[in-house]
Parts: sequence; structure tokens; C-alpha cells
Amino acid sequence: MSYTSSEMMTVTAARALENGMTCFVGIGLPSEAANLARLTHAPEVVLIYESGTLQTKPDILPLSIGDGELCESALTTVAVPEMFRYWLQGGKVNVGFLGTAQIDRFANLNTTLIGDYKAPKVRLPGGGGAPEIATNAGEVFITLKHSKRAFVKDVDFVTTLGFGRDGKGRDNVPNIGKGPTRVITDLCVMKPDPDTKELVVVSLHSGVTREQVIDATGWDIRFVEQLESTPEPNANELDILRELKARTERAHAGE
Repeated sequence: MSYTSSEMMTVTAARALENGMTCFVGIGLPSEAANLARLTHAPEVVLIYESGTLQTKPDILPLSIGDGELCESALTTVAVPEMFRYWLQGGKVNVGFLGTAQIDRFANLNTTLIGDYKAPKVRLPGGGGAPEIATNAGEVFITLKHSKRAFVKDVDFVTTLGFGRDGKGRDNVPNIGKGPTRVITDLCVMKPDPDTKELVVVSLHSGVTREQVIDATGWDIRFVEQLESTPEPNANELDILRELKARTERAHAGE
């Protein structure tokens, strides 16, 4: 079947989740991927949203963490302080699934502003729960579209810690998760180098060249020696993803 680069990204991100995982889900692309995983190969994945909804199974993709669909389809809903203090900080979340506006070579995320802090060009929504998720979840998956605007050498502001400005931000820090373990884009999959923690490309999506990734990245991106080809989406994954998005559009249009 034919598919778009966005569908390739979502399916690849969904496949990163395993059945039985507990996943703290961000709104947008992470939510799309996490719910696709739940509807395909990982029916027992436990999805948690920042508003306090546990084991939620939305029929449509939520507009925000406050979308009633999340609470209505959840096993239960707890207070936000309990969500963060007991569930997240208590080490009960395997994976945090996040999106971002900017990411740098050490997987630091910026959702605060673009430009100078005192006179920013653009103000962004802020971190929300992402800084705590990235710190306390067992590991972090990040998904976003690949461009030089998003993939910069150094983020303008570190909203959410990846591995710090020098790649050593998590060294010798107790009670902290692994941090970002993979970044999924519409061109490739990246993982942090085991030694330097700088992001390197481990897999190219079908039809994507090294040159495309280089041109879309704001630093001198490296590739692993044994570069893999990302498996393509199958018909079942595409059918379920497309129906999920169509169902969501109909619901948000009031149909």
C-alpha cells in the first residue's frame, strides 16, 4: 500500500511501544502513535495522560489533556498531584512519549521560546509535565517531523532535559531515568551514541537518503556503520490509523 511520510513516522513510533508497557503520553503525534499501538500490536499497553487518566482507551484522539474523551474511557482518574508524585515519581511509568518544537544533538527539548529569552521571536506553550516525565520515566521516546527548524545544534532554551548541553547532564544523578532512547521522525530513527550521547541515525525510512537527513538537520549528523532500513507500514496498521484519524475528524467536526 502507498503511505505518506507522516504515516510512516506514526507507525514506526507506535511499534516502539511493547505490550504491557505503562506509557505517559503527550498530546499530538505521541498520542496518535500510542493509540495506534494500543489498537494493533499492544492491546495491553497502559496509557496515562497528564490530567490523571489511567489506562485510558479513547475512541478518538484527544484535543488536549483536558479532553473529556480521556476521562470517559479511562479505568479511573486520579488527581494530578497523585499522578506525578505516586505514579511518575514513584517509578511506575516505563516510557514517556513526547513531542517538541525544537530538539538538539543531545536530545534536549525546547517548548518555551524561539530566539533570545529576553526578546523571543516566538513564545511556545511551555513544558507542561514534560520535564518531569523526561526525568522520572524509565525511558523517553520522542517523535516529530524532521527539519532544520526543529533539529538544531543547540536549543534556544532547555525546557526538558535530554542529556544536557554537553551530553553529561544525567551522569552520576541518582533516581533518574535513562532519558531519550530513540527519536522517530518522518525520515529516520535516531538513538543516542552510547559514549557521547549525541543523536545518531540508526535507521532510514524507505526511499529516504542520507542526503535528505543531512539537509534537514542543523548539525553534522552521523550515521551508524550498520545502518538499517525501517520496516514499512502494513495494510492493517494503515487501515486502523486512517480510520482513527477519520473518526477523530468527524467527532471534532460535530458529526
